[in-house]
Amino acid sequence: MNALGRHLLVELQDCDKEALNDLGFLREAMLTAAIDCGAEVLGDSFHRFSPQGVSGVVIIAESHLSIHTWPEYGYAAVDIFTCGTTVEPEKAAEVVIEKLGSKNHSLTEIQRGLLVTV
Repeated sequence: MNALGRHLLVELQDCDKEALNDLGFLREAMLTAAIDCGAEVLGDSFHRFSPQGVSGVVIIAESHLSIHTWPEYGYAAVDIFTCGTTVEPEKAAEVVIEKLGSKNHSLTEIQRGLLVTV
């Protein structure tokens, strides 16, 4: 079986709470993650909520990276969805984990668009 894409679900706990509420920092971290994993960045959109929290997405030619933060819990949910074989989504996850200072994290991979050959 082959898959069209790989979708990494990254759970980040015990993160730097200030970083989780800093839109500029998160935007830069996500763009760096996309570039460092070999993706072609096409655009991005980020929003800071009141009183706290940030959601954002980086659109890449190979799909997208997204983040949603809950600073009050020191938690962030990150999705890294890539298609093709030229990108390394694990590298993007490593960058985000390091930049947010997560002391407790997990990664789950889902293969998307499974192709069954007969």
